[in-house]
Amino acid sequence: MKILQAQITVPHRKEEALQEAERACEQAARQGAQLLMFPEMFCCPYEAKNFPLYAEEEGGTIWRCCSRLAESYRIYLSAGSMPEQGSDGRIYNTAYVFDPWGRQIAKHRKMHLFDINVKGGQSFRESDTLTAGNQATVFDTEFGPMGLCICYDLRFPELVRLMALEGARLILVPAAFNMTTGPAHWELTFRAQAMFNQCFLAGTAPARDLSASYHSWGHSIVVNPWGEVICQMKEEAGYQTAELDLADVEPVREQLPLLRHRRTDLYSLKKRGTHGTEKIGF
Repeated sequence: MKILQAQITVPHRKEEALQEAERACEQAARQGAQLLMFPEMFCCPYEAKNFPLYAEEEGGTIWRCCSRLAESYRIYLSAGSMPEQGSDGRIYNTAYVFDPWGRQIAKHRKMHLFDINVKGGQSFRESDTLTAGNQATVFDTEFGPMGLCICYDLRFPELVRLMALEGARLILVPAAFNMTTGPAHWELTFRAQAMFNQCFLAGTAPARDLSASYHSWGHSIVVNPWGEVICQMKEEAGYQTAELDLADVEPVREQLPLLRHRRTDLYSLKKRGTHGTEKIGF
């Protein structure tokens, strides 16, 4: 499969974001891509105070546009993430994936909220306006099963391992590391998670905009199951394509059987339901 990552500059107006989305779809069609990825908060400037202002319910204007674009261009669309107004009245950082018929086939609410205060660096509190999700997300496509998480989620080994154990061969990560965390951990985190879980990872970030209050590191990236970088952008707006064969996961796992060599007689990873009941043990 061929994927195209759209490292776009996040505008202040939703209408401009939708125009950027359409241009990305046109580029994907020209490149013959089957999967298009947008960045985290591609339609909302990344500030905690903005999330309630830009939030829409599932099925809202941005959702409908993304569904229409996926169907019109006959493409799988990983629509970055956007602020979602939940039916419970809470706001979530939510990622949707649509199939080439415009059907929503995956939804992930960011599970780990970005509340950090790095000495001499970045300070941010998503929890001021956002609520955390509670589901690991794996979904099926014609190319194979894929996982979905958002930015800070990727720093938690348990979540990525759960997705790998549930069958994900490619994990899609709309993200927006900043100028503190990006240089230190962006490539390192993607390579480590790909290597430990022996799957493809694709991280798509916004382009850097120094006029915005939040400065994205950019550097959209694709890593293979051996932990090698297939391609990586710089900070400017643009597009990047990569060709992947998800069947390449199995030979790596056969040659270096990390998942099979886990000592599940001594330790296990358990997935629990929303009320604390155990659902799956690995």
